[in-house]
Amino acid sequence: MIEPVTASGTAPYSRYASDSPVYPGNLLRDWNRSFTLQPPGPARGVVVLLHGLTDSPYSLRHIAQHLSEQGLLALVPRMPGHGTVPAALTAAHWEQWLAATRLAVREARRQVPDGPLYMVGYSNGGALALRYSLAALEDERLAMPQRLVLISPMIGVTSYARYAGLAALPALLPAFAKSAWMNVLPEFNPFKYNSFPVHAARQTYELTSEVQSAFDAAEADGRLSRLPPVLAFQSLADSTVSTPAVVRHLFERLPANGSELVIFDINRSQAASSLLRADMSGLLETLLPPAQRDYDLTVVGVAQSGGRQVEARRITAGEREARVTPLNVEYPSQLFSLSHVALPFPTDDPLYGSEPTSEEFYGVALGTLAPRGEHGVLVVGLDSLQRMTSNPFYAYLRERIDEDL
Repeated sequence: MIEPVTASGTAPYSRYASDSPVYPGNLLRDWNRSFTLQPPGPARGVVVLLHGLTDSPYSLRHIAQHLSEQGLLALVPRMPGHGTVPAALTAAHWEQWLAATRLAVREARRQVPDGPLYMVGYSNGGALALRYSLAALEDERLAMPQRLVLISPMIGVTSYARYAGLAALPALLPAFAKSAWMNVLPEFNPFKYNSFPVHAARQTYELTSEVQSAFDAAEADGRLSRLPPVLAFQSLADSTVSTPAVVRHLFERLPANGSELVIFDINRSQAASSLLRADMSGLLETLLPPAQRDYDLTVVGVAQSGGRQVEARRITAGEREARVTPLNVEYPSQLFSLSHVALPFPTDDPLYGSEPTSEEFYGVALGTLAPRGEHGVLVVGLDSLQRMTSNPFYAYLRERIDEDL
């Protein structure tokens, strides 16, 4: 759907108005574009970082900057259909995203022909990193990464996405044009779309199905044992992707190759526990009961002794007993869980952080918004404005990435 927007009708906080505070062209840097970060000295290796759906390279800027400081050349491509206008996603296909992934890896290897190759995938980018690696098992022309780091990986999506193509059929009639969109919202985020087309949901479903088919094929002919180790970070509470799918359709299918799943638990402190839904309160035990596994499992959450102090409980592959490491940080009292979108952002991120740095400003500090009022007043749902957009345990995530990369 394309609707003309005149200068007089442009919202004050539209990313498409040249006089708007969130217009990317007027900001310190336009993070909608692909970028490469050179290390301070000779590159000891290279990392390709893949952003998520409706997102932009901005979402992986912190991890890319950190890894470049650690000696890796970091390459962050913009996926087709992203970083421009939401309508671009009505014509984008997952095969194009995978082609862009292959192009980025090829360019990374051209710039750094020696040394290890790593891939970091966030959300939809996680599915792309997996699909690329599974393809590299059967095509020797594709460079195989030494390790995959997946953040909120899109392994399974809701059943609605499966039938999203049918949902958009009425849009063929002009009077029903908006049925081609799951939502049409004001675009006040300079580096991410708020509006979401049905076609994009269908593409995510097709991509996740393709990943599972590739897993099946690799298992059938014995190639799966050569898949690189996976380090994945996942919020137990995630309304975008399926946490059970990450466990059952990814980690329970991986070979015993040194992979690890890190789960960020919900807030189980005494003050918050009485407000938790029963199904969420018991999800961790249901999903990951005590058992020996072929992968390491770490749960980051409040200490079992009580209070708000956070610890990491790590069970290595083949073991049952957890090794507990205090993290010297508390679970924020006002926070009942992390979210799908929170994990790759530190709390001082200028756009999404709960305590944004004053050194950068991108027109709005979304992580500090705390709107109050009556239901039905705003065109944007309160749920989206109250969603956690930064990670109070980001330092631990970065530390664990450093251990492997």
